[in-house]
Amino acid sequence: MAALLVFGVFIFLIIIGVPIASSLGTAAIGAIMNYDLGMSMISRNFEANIAKFPLVAIPFFILAGVLMDKSKIVDGIARFLILLTGRRRGGLAIAAVIACIFWGAVSGSGPATAAALGLVFITPMIKQGYNKYFAATTIAAGAGLSIIIPPSISFIVYGQLTSVSVGALFLGGIIPGVLVGISLIGVVYIISRKNNYRGAEESGTPKEIFKAFIDSLWALFAPVIILGSIYLGIATPTEAAIMGVFYALFVGIFVYHTLPINVIYQALVDTVVSSAVVMFVVSMAGIFSWAAATLGVIDAAANLISSITTNKLIFMFLSMIVMLIAGMFLDAISITNVFMPMIMPALLALHIDPLYFGVCLTAALAIGQITPPVAVNLYVTANLIHSNINNEMVKFVLPMVYASVLALILIVLIPQLSLFIPIISKLYIP
Repeated sequence: MAALLVFGVFIFLIIIGVPIASSLGTAAIGAIMNYDLGMSMISRNFEANIAKFPLVAIPFFILAGVLMDKSKIVDGIARFLILLTGRRRGGLAIAAVIACIFWGAVSGSGPATAAALGLVFITPMIKQGYNKYFAATTIAAGAGLSIIIPPSISFIVYGQLTSVSVGALFLGGIIPGVLVGISLIGVVYIISRKNNYRGAEESGTPKEIFKAFIDSLWALFAPVIILGSIYLGIATPTEAAIMGVFYALFVGIFVYHTLPINVIYQALVDTVVSSAVVMFVVSMAGIFSWAAATLGVIDAAANLISSITTNKLIFMFLSMIVMLIAGMFLDAISITNVFMPMIMPALLALHIDPLYFGVCLTAALAIGQITPPVAVNLYVTANLIHSNINNEMVKFVLPMVYASVLALILIVLIPQLSLFIPIISKLYIP
């Protein structure tokens, strides 16, 4: 009965269109009131769920990404990639996906990457004859890499829930993120070849490409500073995020001169709004998980999950299928907060490495960002072309979903893709 109340109310509210965080909070508070678990626990859990040092990295990574976007750092790297790909078939689309891989190493947020790079790439692609829906879906799919390529807000939330090193998770996402990126490049190349989509109007000369490379160095240094400081043990992820903010301010103010006071103020406003959304989801999901655990729902669900199979590989694939389905309706942070308390006991019982599972989970959730009906990245890029998600967009996005799923299967089948770099770097001991 308790499970029916907690999950039933949550699912019902989602179906009728109530925002995810509000659905989680309403279901949890309803259970707390109905079973007299103590109203005081609501405020205590609300604070406890977000008053954690690792989560401080989230607003700073968001701010660093917003500042770098507003300072037009991305324009330099985009021009370099466009000139580098030249007139080749699918040149602009391939450059867009590569730029998404790079920007994922700065932003950590799929929608933020979709918004930043969509403004840079979609218009040139349309001018060169690309179908506008293909241009929008290419950016949306590439932006999903932002939660796999480090730094990643999803990894920060997962690490906080499971006590897995965030730095090790960041390292674990590198090879899988590149693998998914290569699969997307393959798809956009095939579609571009079929439709004779090409790159820029003229190929860049070696001199132009070299100049563009020099101009993009400030952008290229950003992930080196942020991630290098973590991997070398100089800074924690939170400290590295703060370093990223100061780097973005320095480049925007003193190098590109594109960050006047009013722009910095707007960046702070955007960051507060985005961070508030994330933290509200985290806090409501925490209250939801606490209520479910107190009522024994989490234990019952964990026992049910553990009893389904004792085969690690079958469990992994079943889990990924559930995550892919959940990703159609929920955002990555909500899914992680809701499902991990139930799944973690099964991981321990089956001796499945939590870092490996976290990377697989995040790769599956990245696919959810382009899978209708929710598909947050698609909504962002559809808005940029003044459209809604329609059959034309779905037609282009499905091959990208299939390619990403194939990459996910490889990531599940070969744990070393996730574990190799963290282990050799000695940041992680299985």
